[in-house]
Amino acid sequence: MSAPSAPSAPPPVTVPDAQANDLRRLLSGFLDEAIAAAHPVKCLPAHLPPPAPGRLIILGAGKAGGSMAAVASRFYREEHGLGADRIVGLAVARHGYGEEAPLIRMVEAGHPVPDAAGIEATKETLRIAGQAGPEDEVLVLLSGGGSANWIAPAGDLTLPEKQAITKALLRSGAPIGEINTVRKHISRIKGGRLAVAARNARSLLTLAISDVPFDDPAVIASGPTVPDPSTLADARAICERRGIQLPDAARVLLNNPANETPKAGDPAFARAEYRIIARPVDALEAAATAARQAGYEVILLGSDLEGEAREVAAEHARLAREMKAAGRKVALISGGELTVTIRGEGNGGPNQEYALALAIALDGETGIAGIAADTDGTDGGRGEATDPAGGLVDPTTLARARAAGLDPAAMLADNDSTRFFQTIGDLVQPGPTRTNVNDCRIILVG
Repeated sequence: MSAPSAPSAPPPVTVPDAQANDLRRLLSGFLDEAIAAAHPVKCLPAHLPPPAPGRLIILGAGKAGGSMAAVASRFYREEHGLGADRIVGLAVARHGYGEEAPLIRMVEAGHPVPDAAGIEATKETLRIAGQAGPEDEVLVLLSGGGSANWIAPAGDLTLPEKQAITKALLRSGAPIGEINTVRKHISRIKGGRLAVAARNARSLLTLAISDVPFDDPAVIASGPTVPDPSTLADARAICERRGIQLPDAARVLLNNPANETPKAGDPAFARAEYRIIARPVDALEAAATAARQAGYEVILLGSDLEGEAREVAAEHARLAREMKAAGRKVALISGGELTVTIRGEGNGGPNQEYALALAIALDGETGIAGIAADTDGTDGGRGEATDPAGGLVDPTTLARARAAGLDPAAMLADNDSTRFFQTIGDLVQPGPTRTNVNDCRIILVG
């Protein structure tokens, strides 16, 4: 009599199970709440000032530049009856992020690498600001992404050279504060220089949506309307530490004391005011409120986290396992801006890399799922509006990936997180959100 055959192996997991789907729906809903809390429709109107008798010059830039301009246009046309004789405006947003804003010219330009459209729009922005007279008010609507959208190379620096510097800084893993320190010292608009251009205006008010850790106005969009605390020496040190190869024109700029950015006490800031109208923590609090309503204990890990994406993910996975072992039903929520030091040849972004590293560290742990996404709707990528915002992880992620022939660890080593999540259908792709308050990461336990 022959021995009974061994039981066959269970079929590979190809779709999330019911529990995983429940967690995924919750995670997506919490992310939606975070993004909605920071949209200009909600956060901008209360801060728009009544117009003065002179002209109102509206200048916008960044991923929320289009939506902020649209809200402002509607406010001043409908609430105050202003027409083309009173409003002069130009807003620059990332490609795909523009929005109709009557009386305000809308331009779409490159991000994260600047392009010729940004160059021309920035020249016009500086021209308009320079024409502001003593009866005119300048209203600057600023958001993350403005550093790439307002692009005006100083000296003899060319656009291709500035693009190459930006790409090199991004590949080096430099945090946004370091990147912007360098940008400010090779630009004619960043680091307080827009305020200098508008120095003859009656007033200068900046309303900003923050996308940077610690909400530093000097870092948001490279601080075009505030004094710059960073120096030429700081910029040189960053380039040296990060191994950035600079063209001759950039070296000339960074070694010329006359090219230093304006500092506190400069007369250009005497009539300038700056308000932050939405912060990363506001988005996280909105997600936290939704999580509490769903029965989760909320632990906010911070809105200003920085560091290597895969290392932060490993620590968060460890914490999630601890919460599960303690029997707690918890939502771990965090923000900030993580970085990726590119060593491989794949495609991805900090949120996708975090999500892939989280999946590997959790190793299919039941009852734990997570989402990581940039609130602006794009995470790294090619600079297209269709780029993914992040990735979603559940207990079936690794099993489904391996069933599809993927090697998660190898793909993480190759910085190939986009292909990983695309293959298993777990890219987060909300499209342009027209706001930007940095990353939102949520892990549900229990």
